[in-house]
Amino acid sequence: MKDYTKYLKTGNMKTIQFILILLTSTNLLAQSDVPDKYWINDSDFEKKISGSSQFEDGEDIVVVEFWAEFNKDNCFAEWAQLDVPYYRVNIADAPLAKKKYRVRMAPTIIIFKEGSKEVVFKASLDLLLPTDLAEIQEAIAEVKKASAF
Repeated sequence: MKDYTKYLKTGNMKTIQFILILLTSTNLLAQSDVPDKYWINDSDFEKKISGSSQFEDGEDIVVVEFWAEFNKDNCFAEWAQLDVPYYRVNIADAPLAKKKYRVRMAPTIIIFKEGSKEVVFKASLDLLLPTDLAEIQEAIAEVKKASAF
């Protein structure tokens, strides 16, 4: 049997530490692709989904993704290409919103208009989101069209 303690004593401990740091830092990549200003929780959830106020010009349609650390690899990656405001919610930080909107799977994407839930895209049992940017944009267009009347 080889004596691995010699390996640790020869200065390669720094290499092992580097590898461990690298592995743990990759856990943050799924969150780091979305800037902090797009993350919301229970304290600001209702304000963000209500859209613009009566005194502001802006969108009244908002897309919210309910996200979970355990399924970070299956998050909605094309969020920056949406033509309406987008927010991401860590379900661990928003248990009240998760309960109110009956979010059972992550990711779940909900399109809100003036604070009302209009369209929901839920992850399937395999925890994959069965939609893409084009389908979400189409749903947004339908919500806009419906509100034009």
